[in-house]
Amino acid sequence: MKRKQRIVGIIPARYQSTRFEGKPLAMILGKPMIQHVYKQSLKCKLLDEVIVATDDDRIVKCVNGFGGLAMLTKTDHPTGTDRVAEVAKKIKADIIVNIQGDEPLIVPEMINSLIKPLLADPSVYVTNSITHIKNLGDYLDSTVVKVAIDCNKDIMYLTRSPIPYPKTRQRYTVLKEIGLYSFRRNFLFKYVKMKQTPQELIEGIELLRILENGYKVRSVMTNANPMSVDTLSDLIEVEKIMLKSSKNRK
Repeated sequence: MKRKQRIVGIIPARYQSTRFEGKPLAMILGKPMIQHVYKQSLKCKLLDEVIVATDDDRIVKCVNGFGGLAMLTKTDHPTGTDRVAEVAKKIKADIIVNIQGDEPLIVPEMINSLIKPLLADPSVYVTNSITHIKNLGDYLDSTVVKVAIDCNKDIMYLTRSPIPYPKTRQRYTVLKEIGLYSFRRNFLFKYVKMKQTPQELIEGIELLRILENGYKVRSVMTNANPMSVDTLSDLIEVEKIMLKSSKNRK
């Protein structure tokens, strides 16, 4: 009988942030944002465990306070994925899901769908959740990472520029990444040992390091498009969305 693969979700949560210091502890409807992300992640049926990877004792105390599991990491990691990898080395897991700590509206099925290609196809090492861009603002916004995929749904390129360029009148789809990744454990460790690459540094998109080293990233389409929290105004908007949702459920 084939051994069941152990799958762990790890949420990188850094206290220091240029645009929003202490963001994981920002309150939404009376609870810290990291708690909302954690609780939503626990609803994912394919995850065996969820862990917060953080560089700050205040976040560890907060997570322990609501009954979650947190592990302290170094403070000098260049990316959230490096922080995830540090925790991954200390646990037993076959597949690691990198769940962004500023996604309190994350839908559990998004995580499930991200994991399934790794379970179905041993040639897939990394998956990245993507969705459609439905407005011109996101298409032009440099904070939104656009995605080009091939016929096998593998990612050809990630960029902050608006792509594809509409030179012809053919119908086309514009895609963006959500920033939800899953890795096979061994490939995650291989990835973080790679030197940062030219396009990765130019664009500020960490998964370009994988593409520039000749590996594939399988895209996973989702209809969900949850709003992430990058600024205080985003936090206010997310709280409005969650308040409206809670009222509709009553």
